[in-house]
Amino acid sequence: MKIFKAGNDEGFNNRIIIGDEQADFTAYIHDTSKHALVQQRVAGQKDVTTIHDTSNTVFIQVLRSSDSSYNSQLERARIAANALYKHLNDHDAASVIIINNGVTLEELTAFLEGLYLTDYRFNKYFTKQRKDDFRLNEVGLLSDGVSEQDLLYLAASLEGTVLSRNLVNEPLSYLTAEKLAEEITNMGREAGYTTEVFNKKKIESLRMGGLLAVNKGSIDPPTFSVLEWKPSDAINDKPYVLVGKGVVYDTGGLSLKPTHDSMDYMKCDMAGAAAVAGAFYAIAKSGLPVHIIGLIPATDNRPDGNAYVPGDVVEMY
Repeated sequence: MKIFKAGNDEGFNNRIIIGDEQADFTAYIHDTSKHALVQQRVAGQKDVTTIHDTSNTVFIQVLRSSDSSYNSQLERARIAANALYKHLNDHDAASVIIINNGVTLEELTAFLEGLYLTDYRFNKYFTKQRKDDFRLNEVGLLSDGVSEQDLLYLAASLEGTVLSRNLVNEPLSYLTAEKLAEEITNMGREAGYTTEVFNKKKIESLRMGGLLAVNKGSIDPPTFSVLEWKPSDAINDKPYVLVGKGVVYDTGGLSLKPTHDSMDYMKCDMAGAAAVAGAFYAIAKSGLPVHIIGLIPATDNRPDGNAYVPGDVVEMY
């Protein structure tokens, strides 16, 4: 999905007008007979109103103010975008322009984030695309106070989030510890951060006993990835260190997980590693002036005759 700053709303047949409950939306509706309907729905706590105005479809989106915290307000904007996406799907509005009618830059950015992440799909292993799989192709943005730099930061953050999601969604049949290190290295080449990957021999020489212990039952070797982003204009003297758990699959010992689908989700046990890699991608792609280091130990955890157990076990009956 492409997000860009538009100079005007020409060429768009689908418009999203976003504002709070005090905003006047009627200025964007050319058919004056529908003004009363818009005002009635906004006053009646309807957050989305769809108006067919001549050859255009206008989606009125209200972001209602509240006494909740700043972060809660932004999350409400993301949730609103998720709900609006269903209306865009119903009208096959794959190309839209968002016109800001008075919300803050932060709320607008959160709303864009909600649209982008709702549009996310992990279709890598689908042999053919589903006919009903609606996707947003492009979103233009018409708003004062939004710079190209703002959109650059947003795009980098969203791309990093999507890459993290892709890693979490990959199965162990593809994403072994070595493959995870390879994917993280490729992300670094694209974004600009450096990656050093320790192989099993290096890990043994450094006596990384915790990682080696978890890896004992595995048929695949572990890795330890060291990520670094150190721009020349970094504002911090000491680096911030991010550590991400990279257990690409956790069997839970002997599958002692009784909850429904719990074993299916164990491929997500490396989400910490994915989050660190995604954060590095976003920070480096944005060129933020901060020195950071990432540490990602990676292995799968399986039981076999060599699996690690405590040296002394006392059982009481």
